[in-house]
Amino acid sequence: MKIRLLAVGQRMPSWVEQGVSEYRKRLPRDFSLEVVEIAPGTRGKNADVARAVAQEGQRMRERLREGDHRIALEVTGQPWSTEQLAQQADSWRHRGNDVALLVGGPDGLEPQLSSQAEQHWSLSSLTLPHPLVRLLLCEQLYRAWTLLVGHPYHR
Repeated sequence: MKIRLLAVGQRMPSWVEQGVSEYRKRLPRDFSLEVVEIAPGTRGKNADVARAVAQEGQRMRERLREGDHRIALEVTGQPWSTEQLAQQADSWRHRGNDVALLVGGPDGLEPQLSSQAEQHWSLSSLTLPHPLVRLLLCEQLYRAWTLLVGHPYHR
């Protein structure tokens, strides 16, 4: 199974790039993680926010693959404990499809993409900065994998 994190935003700070790279290296091929950066929609002083969100949605749709199991990361999604995430990841592996984790921009995920997602996941009811979301996601996916294989990292 391949997991692809499709996230709106570019040019992450070096500490994010280093952390993401470290967790990606630790994951095996059958549980690999790829980060796909999506260019943000045009925003400015008098910008149309709905149009910016639509631009982001279109760019994200262009990067989705047919058959991807789509999971929208949204504050209104289902919160999962680490153990529940490991159970989810195990079920994703048994489905045989790759997984696409969808993270919207500053104004959220495009509503159409959200409605087409098979699952909705919330990392927290807090509003988290996008760089932290990426790093947190990578660490939790690694932690879930360690639980599945009995690796001592989780302890």
